Amino acid sequence: MKIRLIAIVLAAFLAGCQTQLVSLRQPLVEEGELYLYTRPFPPAAERLSFTLEGISAVREDGAEFPVSLALKEVRPAELTRQRFLGSSTLPPGSYTGLALRISHPLLRREEGSAALQAPERVTINAPFTVQKQKALLLSLSFDYDNSIGAGFRFTPVFTVREPRRPVVGLAGYVTIPEANAIAVFDKQSAEVAGFIATGKAPRGLIFDQQRRRAYVALSGDDALQVIDMVTGEEVRRIRLTPGDSPEELALSPDGKTLLSVNKGSNTVSFVDPQGYFETGRLAVGDAPSSVLIDPTGQRGYVFNSFASTMTVLDLARRTVSATVGSAPGDGHGAFSRSGDQLYVVHALNSYLDVLDPFTLAQQRRYYVGMGVCALKVDQRSGIVYTGRKSDAWVQALEPFTFNTIATVPLGGSPAYLTIDADENRLYAVNPARRRVQLVNLVSYRLENELELPAPPHRLALMGER
Repeated sequence: MKIRLIAIVLAAFLAGCQTQLVSLRQPLVEEGELYLYTRPFPPAAERLSFTLEGISAVREDGAEFPVSLALKEVRPAELTRQRFLGSSTLPPGSYTGLALRISHPLLRREEGSAALQAPERVTINAPFTVQKQKALLLSLSFDYDNSIGAGFRFTPVFTVREPRRPVVGLAGYVTIPEANAIAVFDKQSAEVAGFIATGKAPRGLIFDQQRRRAYVALSGDDALQVIDMVTGEEVRRIRLTPGDSPEELALSPDGKTLLSVNKGSNTVSFVDPQGYFETGRLAVGDAPSSVLIDPTGQRGYVFNSFASTMTVLDLARRTVSATVGSAPGDGHGAFSRSGDQLYVVHALNSYLDVLDPFTLAQQRRYYVGMGVCALKVDQRSGIVYTGRKSDAWVQALEPFTFNTIATVPLGGSPAYLTIDADENRLYAVNPARRRVQLVNLVSYRLENELELPAPPHRLALMGER
């Protein structure tokens, strides 16, 4: 009975670090998908507020299809960045625009709030086309000056447009398993600019920066999806073995070997990313959860959650060169700036271990607290960043003493971290808040946030450090 209770407690504790169970809805087949975002409202609208009762997509024949709303209470004073409005699965075809239903429009004045007169239904003429198996993002910009009329009349006016995809060098991708989609965002504007419909439950994600390819682990389809980052289109689907449930990916520095961690079959697949086929596989420990490749491209390190082991792969020989015991729970690794030290953390261990990556001997150990779910090393400064399940912030650690330099509140536990070399930002994937959060690495302040339709899983950036 005690053992069973301990297992339940550990499972509950690890829930924030391990892969979350998601509702595996079917990918798009005969339909398309519409995502609606609103751009920041103008400062002149800060005294206005209203309730968004509903939005519908209006087809050319007059049929209307409701949008599932994520934002209902519209307070422009709070809409100072891009916000996610809602989404809908739609039949393919031509649409004339959107229909809005609003209520309770108020305008705050010095003598108090005044109720405005507004029509029950407002039509936005903005033709768009929904394509089968494609996702479309429309961005709404609020026109305050033309929305407020004489005599306390309010007729909201929006300009609707489809954003341009960012140039490849400024692109970031985020996998969203529940939505069977990837959100594409622009690093400079820090706004979501489009969506790519994927196969079932996309999780692991990695870029080939030179060939401009994105590789996505489709855990629900036992396959890897290859996306051309210039066009945003699928190039190929690499089939794995049924039951593999690929979880995470790693790409060798020369771009010739792609590793897929298959949590369902306790294996790692070797994939030729240019020939688009699996060339071999190796058995590893129970429930492999993450993988990384050393800077020389010689070794791969696989962390096996349930086995409490780390499997070391010889990539050239495609053999297991070592299996060593480790702490329990999901493991994560990162190399030091010089590449001669391997930092290792585990969700059920309170310490960060510094290992020799070749002998695997422990060199040092530092207390960092239990429940570390995310680990990232800044290759420019050497600073180590961690995120813990029990904390709603990211922590910056000095790389010699591992003392805390700074903590940045995020309002939720970061599940994945990466760094943009171009903008000097830390990106934190925050599933609990359905956001990707951008932290300035000079001021250590939360700079911006990307809202998403469902919990994000992994993120990749062009120019990633």
